[in-house]
Amino acid sequence: MNILVCISRVPDTATKIVIGGDRKSITPEGVKFIIGPYDEFAIEEALQLKKANGGEVTVVTVGTEKSQDVLRTALAMGADKAVILKTEEAVDSFFVAKNIADYAKGINPDLILLGRQSIDFDSFQMTSSLAELLDMPSVSVVSKLAINGDALECERDIEGGKETLYASLPCVISTQKDLNSPRYPKLPDIMKAKKKPIETIDATPVEARTELLDMELPKSNRKGIILSDSDEDIAKFVELIKG
Repeated sequence: MNILVCISRVPDTATKIVIGGDRKSITPEGVKFIIGPYDEFAIEEALQLKKANGGEVTVVTVGTEKSQDVLRTALAMGADKAVILKTEEAVDSFFVAKNIADYAKGINPDLILLGRQSIDFDSFQMTSSLAELLDMPSVSVVSKLAINGDALECERDIEGGKETLYASLPCVISTQKDLNSPRYPKLPDIMKAKKKPIETIDATPVEARTELLDMELPKSNRKGIILSDSDEDIAKFVELIKG
């Protein structure tokens, strides 16, 4: 089975974000970047499918040379190949989807896996965009996946229950937590991954469909109040929670 996994390089969730002077990007100094947390489920699922069915796992990302760090993490987890679709420009979701779709057409994957969404821009567009560009079926936010030949059975959580969907290969699937437990790379695999080749392909220029106008951090209007265990403060607390 030929599996393509699309990953993104995002700031660590524990990182303190500072908006840059252009108000269209974040200040990179002091920021730790990681594989998108939802993408880790996609990598793990691909590795498990490869173990069960044979084949090859390729990870791809769109970004600068700095994206090698997340690709090497994926290689340390067990991916066979890693590819950067290189660009130095600020890009939108369509740019990413178009370049990944063009790359996918060249390798004809049986299955494309990616996280349900990135945690930086949260566009939630990649699954449907890739499927449309590749004329493939797609299922989003999958928390359970079973493959029997060319048939897929996908389960996802919905409000108040679960939904089961069926599709056929080739297909685009976005992954959700509970699908699996992503493995932690072992030190020997991390060291080996540092020496593995990463293919670099220049991204094709694509006219942006959206424009980023401004970025700002959420504003907090809440005032913190510290109360003691005195009778007066307890009474005040009761009045506050009453609204």
